[in-house]
Amino acid sequence: MARKEKPWGGRFKGGTDREVEAFTASIAFDRRLYRHDIEGSIAHARMLARQGILTAREEKAVVAGLKGIRKDFDRGALTFADADEDVHMAVEKELIRRIGDAGAKLHTGRSRNDQVALDLRLYLREEIGHILEGIGGLKEALADLAGREIDTVLPGYTHLQRAQPILLSHYLLAYREMLDRDESRFRECRVRVNVMPLGAGALAGTGIPIDRRVTAELLGFPEMTRNSLDAVSDRDFAAEFLFDCALLMMHLSRFCEDLILWSTEEFRFIEISDAFTTGSSLMPQKKNPDVAELVRGKTGRIYGHLVALLTVLKGLPMTYNRDLQEDKEPVFDAVDTVRASLSIFTRMLGQVTFLRDRMEEAAAGGFSTATDVAEYLVKAGVPFREAHGIAGRIVAFCLEQGKTLEALTLEEYRAFHKDFREDIHEAVTVRRSVGARDIPGGTSGKAVRQRLREIGRRRARTKR
Repeated sequence: MARKEKPWGGRFKGGTDREVEAFTASIAFDRRLYRHDIEGSIAHARMLARQGILTAREEKAVVAGLKGIRKDFDRGALTFADADEDVHMAVEKELIRRIGDAGAKLHTGRSRNDQVALDLRLYLREEIGHILEGIGGLKEALADLAGREIDTVLPGYTHLQRAQPILLSHYLLAYREMLDRDESRFRECRVRVNVMPLGAGALAGTGIPIDRRVTAELLGFPEMTRNSLDAVSDRDFAAEFLFDCALLMMHLSRFCEDLILWSTEEFRFIEISDAFTTGSSLMPQKKNPDVAELVRGKTGRIYGHLVALLTVLKGLPMTYNRDLQEDKEPVFDAVDTVRASLSIFTRMLGQVTFLRDRMEEAAAGGFSTATDVAEYLVKAGVPFREAHGIAGRIVAFCLEQGKTLEALTLEEYRAFHKDFREDIHEAVTVRRSVGARDIPGGTSGKAVRQRLREIGRRRARTKR
């Protein structure tokens, strides 16, 4: 490329090596920022006009030219060329081609360093909104599903061993709690994203009499960056965004792990719709939970993006360094992956059939109500540690005799402690065990219904 075509080429006598141009170009991925780049440029042009740096005629030409470029990109009438260095130069080049010298004035008072920081913040502000919508949709789906499955019992697990019976609705709402935290983190992240860096210039600000407050107001930023050095080198907000994505994907991955296990013949707790499963090219009987597996797999990809960006940032001297070009691909891919995962997971969950009888049968196995035996004795005045030991010996006896807790006679119970009464048989049933956990946050039907009412009231307030 000839030197005269480079907007920064005045100081250079020779041309750039073609391989260097290909290696340093970012247009292949930062082209997706064109709408945000143009939005920022329109605000910048209007501010320059208010300051008397552009004439009213020049402002009108610049704004109309930028809007026309955006429209042409939107409808595919204009495309980026491989020779374009980055999205900023591509837009500026096209603007100058369309309107002439007025377009060459647009970059007054700014640098690509503060421009790209602005573009990325505008992009993430918008995309966080879309992710929050996805989280909200999944939260609603979970609450609705919990309401439909309010009485379904399944085994709760610790160490992947049957522990105590719980309600499926309680299980579903546990993931809703995780999503509440995810939602809160993304909202807080958006506050830190929503800070206007334009005006920081390359690193030291600008001697041109711009008005940053006007630009911030035009772009809807409640705050401006307070240090130009920090403004052009800060990518904390991008790393925070990736961390929030990683936690959200971790929650989806855990959920998927359960669904994958539950869909196996060994569990047989659920049936996932054919629309969200695939078969085997060799084994005709297979029905594989590929969607859930891919969400689980893509979680590792998001973790990688977080570590990649942190690694890029860890050794950078003040201020802007070209290394920061590597911030965009992790962020862009994380946005695409998280939005797609939220969408397809929510749709898949709506087409899962819960095999209730099998779940309740499993919930009754593995001596899952042994804790209720201990608590029965505690209510009779036996110290918990002693009651725990008695219950453990009863389980050992059942194993030796091939019996369940429900099948033991009262005489057999009383051989272990005199305070057992006939109502012990009711106490060790699955339904009674679940109903006994009637505390705020517990798994009883009463507690879960109360939580669903709280969620319903909150949803109603939000929709007003």
